Amino acid sequence: MSDLFEASGLSAAAPRPLADRLRPATLADIVGQDHLTGEDGSLTRMLRSGTLGSLVFWGPPGTGKTTAARLLARETSLHFEQISAIFSGIADLKKVFEAARGRRLAGHGTLLFVDEIHRFNRTQQDSFLPVMEDGTITLIGATTENPSFALNAALLSRARVLTFKALTLEAVERLFSRAEAAEGRILPLTSEARDTLAMMADGDGRAALTLVEDLWRATSDDDMLDVAALSATMQRRAPIYDKSQDGHYNLISALHKSVRGSDPDAALYYFCRMVDAGEDPLFLARRLVRMASEDIGNADPNALRVALDAKEAYDFLGSPEGELALAQCVAYLATAPKSNAVYKAFKSAMRVAKEGGSQMPPSTILNAPTKFMREEGYGEGYRYDHDEPDAFSGQAYLPESLRGKTFYHPAERGFEREIGKRLEWWAKLRRERGQG
Repeated sequence: MSDLFEASGLSAAAPRPLADRLRPATLADIVGQDHLTGEDGSLTRMLRSGTLGSLVFWGPPGTGKTTAARLLARETSLHFEQISAIFSGIADLKKVFEAARGRRLAGHGTLLFVDEIHRFNRTQQDSFLPVMEDGTITLIGATTENPSFALNAALLSRARVLTFKALTLEAVERLFSRAEAAEGRILPLTSEARDTLAMMADGDGRAALTLVEDLWRATSDDDMLDVAALSATMQRRAPIYDKSQDGHYNLISALHKSVRGSDPDAALYYFCRMVDAGEDPLFLARRLVRMASEDIGNADPNALRVALDAKEAYDFLGSPEGELALAQCVAYLATAPKSNAVYKAFKSAMRVAKEGGSQMPPSTILNAPTKFMREEGYGEGYRYDHDEPDAFSGQAYLPESLRGKTFYHPAERGFEREIGKRLEWWAKLRRERGQG
């Protein structure tokens, strides 16, 4: 086989991708993350201080999370260990922790980088806590999901979250220039086509360099491609809008407002515009779930289920088949009865909770699992609603200072009309029983 390679002039050695060959050698070389790796960036200041605590890197793919972790290990003389939550389980973690304990006894620390850390379940995430607390490892977890929802509160309390941003067009252009300098050749593109190639990368540095390699493989130095020729050569259409700029936000705003305004035709049009432009369907699915809660709420409680089912259908079918399920959801939400009553109640209750969240609930509704608590009156006078007429005691549940406060005002539309009737009936019972 090696003879065949030699005869053809090709090397038998496995080639290194351009993204790997141009991997930054210092934190300052990482592009697009100046708030972290610049002269006054968070990671730069940590290294100056001589201390490095556990961290969570949150951001989209191809933004430098893995590279930054490797460089931090080198700068702090920690042994670098990398695992992926996709391919690892508790048994793998135990082996990593034991090896780290051995290094610690020998006087060497370990920086454990966990890619896709949000894929670990609660039990697996909890297993990090003791080795983080005793210093066996310095953990750096990387995630593309919001850590507030994807990671345990206990783990988050022991790690600082740092946000990696999608690369701007200027940052991608810097990568293009580095690639040209390293390879000694230019991209055979007009100025407009060069900008289009940068947009095709969608803020992903690794994808940007892969696109550069693909382009060079498909062209010669004598070529000069415009936007149309670039799209044909790369077998990708040029983005209709830059997903990090105004077009993205304008169209998602138009989609949301069309759903809220009960116009299924406009909603489907803007949905299709975004799909056609290459928008991430899961981004659209997340926004549809938000619309179901914010603009429809309990006027049609099934709307949230429809939105979540559409997301599951897309996960199962993929693109393009799954996009029909999302379109079905768009039409359902646009034609559903609308109410923002829960949204307004949530904001109102949150505001009051933040202003006076230290107030205790009435002692009657507190459990009394110990003798001391029973002696203190916890649970005294509590009435079990199922034992009361109409399964309704009418007793007070809000703190005394908030007694009579109303957050939720159901709309006179859809299912919320029925909820309103129930609330009126319960209010009538309270008045009749002298508790209103």
